Amino acid sequence: MPLNITLTDYGVGNLYSIRRSLENCGAEVTVVRDMKEVLDAECVVFPGVGAFDKTMEKLQPYREDIREKLLSGTPALGICIGMQIMYNSSAEGTTPGLGVFDGDVVPLVGKVIPHMGWNQVVSDDPLMDGVGDRNFYFAHSFRGNPSEDITIGTTEYEGTEIPTFFRKANTYGTQFHPEKSSTSGMAVLRNFISFAESVL
Repeated sequence: MPLNITLTDYGVGNLYSIRRSLENCGAEVTVVRDMKEVLDAECVVFPGVGAFDKTMEKLQPYREDIREKLLSGTPALGICIGMQIMYNSSAEGTTPGLGVFDGDVVPLVGKVIPHMGWNQVVSDDPLMDGVGDRNFYFAHSFRGNPSEDITIGTTEYEGTEIPTFFRKANTYGTQFHPEKSSTSGMAVLRNFISFAESVL
């Protein structure tokens, strides 16, 4: 049976591209608007365009239960803002994050903000297996700032190395958008699906 991925629709961004990408990689995708349904998911993807507080709005009532579910080993992938909400807090807003990742989200520093376009991700994590071209698509003004050892990939932006790829328990987080990153992104998503199947 194919992996059933619960895709959270918390009212921000366009879900079409990530849903289509996951389905093209062999997963069954169920889009949920009631965040309580996340608690019954076998695998969760938190997609990624939007503001921190707005994204957390629907998740907040179930924050503790979702945090416990992810830390107990349910496979999950957070993309861009879906990764940032894994942290305790963000300089972008006032609402607490899920608190799966220890640390906070800080403004990206550089002459050109937001960081938009293609950039290299340096990582030897198994999710990069078979990925020849390590250039991925980015669109962000904030970045994760972990206070624990969860960084599994970095990117150089305007001469500064920043963390852009994270893992804790079975929760992965990417600052980049795999669903917008052509064949490289599809390879990462396929690897994530294989990983999720292996831990269930």
